[in-house]
Amino acid sequence: MKRLWPDSLFGRLVLILVAGLFAAQILTSSIWYEMRHGQVLEIPTRLLATRLADLILLDRRDPALAVPLIEALQGPDLRLLEAAPPARQLDEADRNREALLRQVIAERTGSTPTLRLLALDVLDPDGHPASLPVLFGTTPASGRFQVELQLPSGPVLYLEAIEEQGWTSASTLSLLLDYLTRIYLLRIIVVVLIALLAVRLVLRPLQRMTGAAEALGQDIHRPPLPVDGPREVRQAAQAFNAMQRRLIDSIAERTRFFAAVSHDLRTPITRLRLRAELLADEATRQRFRDDLQRMEEMVSASLDFLRSGELDDAREPVDMNALLQGLQADFHDLGAQVEIHGNARPLVAHASGLHRCLQNLLENAVRHAGGLIEIQLEDSAEQLRIGIADRGPGIDEALLERVMEPFYRQDEARSESAGGYGLGLSIARQIASAHGGSLTLQPRTGGGLLAVLDLPRRG
Repeated sequence: MKRLWPDSLFGRLVLILVAGLFAAQILTSSIWYEMRHGQVLEIPTRLLATRLADLILLDRRDPALAVPLIEALQGPDLRLLEAAPPARQLDEADRNREALLRQVIAERTGSTPTLRLLALDVLDPDGHPASLPVLFGTTPASGRFQVELQLPSGPVLYLEAIEEQGWTSASTLSLLLDYLTRIYLLRIIVVVLIALLAVRLVLRPLQRMTGAAEALGQDIHRPPLPVDGPREVRQAAQAFNAMQRRLIDSIAERTRFFAAVSHDLRTPITRLRLRAELLADEATRQRFRDDLQRMEEMVSASLDFLRSGELDDAREPVDMNALLQGLQADFHDLGAQVEIHGNARPLVAHASGLHRCLQNLLENAVRHAGGLIEIQLEDSAEQLRIGIADRGPGIDEALLERVMEPFYRQDEARSESAGGYGLGLSIARQIASAHGGSLTLQPRTGGGLLAVLDLPRRG
């Protein structure tokens, strides 16, 4: 059952609309039965009414000839009964047939006859009462009438007449197929097409909001959603825009708060550094210097982490080859060996943020591995992949995701003596996310660590 239930809201709405139409159509298919039943008896009723009207007109002209003529015309389809047959309780459909008999006779004779329909049956070709399959079958059916008629001259006659439907121009099967085709097939096709269009129009604002939510995670300063469309859509767009403004204000407030705290901390750190210089013992003085230096670096690193997701500079085409070659030259000046393999086309990105991201990844590789650092470029129409590989001690696979959490360091593999505060990878991942990309770590074949930076291309 779950496999038949679509996973998307679009598919579910279309299925509900079509299934509802189909169920409603099945419930109203009784119209076909009523139409067929009426069609079977329509022509026989009119034929019998014509016979009875002629009999009334004959009786008006010569009352002595009416009854003998009926006796002479008796046969399988018309009998004059000797006594009144038992009358049945007529349903609404039979009452309509009785009214039709009176109407046709009145039209032909000019006066309303004294007539009563006693019984009415639909017969199959063998003369037996017709069942439902006969009404939907291809064989002709007929109507058997028992009527009570008073002639204008006074006598009351009881007649039993059998009249065929006289409907041979089209088979019942062809009419049934025509009914199913037009009422079911064509209607369902039209409703499906309309449902597809209507549901797509209804879901378009939801899809637009989904795209805006995804884009918000990449660029919180993206333009707000347009407030248009139906009332519910406008309300949802207004709520989404209000949430975006609150997020921007919250992040800005958090950054301002931390920047103020960082600024205020530097004052006592400076005083402590001055007081440390007054210490007589050189070893103690140096330990104070180191601790204060680490405190100031930690404050600066924390502030950089908070600001890493806020890329204020505009996106612009960045020459990736020149950017990487510039970083390669900088690290060569520091004594590190960095090799670049492959080329890349310019990428639309935040230049300063991307520079910081790649610099952090290279610093992480140089700090913990040393030796040769390799940069592999794989460019395609959809994305640019940058792999930074080292031959260091690597990281246990169970900790590959955790090492990118803020302030986490794996001291066993990445020693504390190498420096750092566990924020370099976190900052790099936030910058990658702000570009709509991702940063993953994986063990390198043959030992070491491979950092893979995937950056999507836009437009």
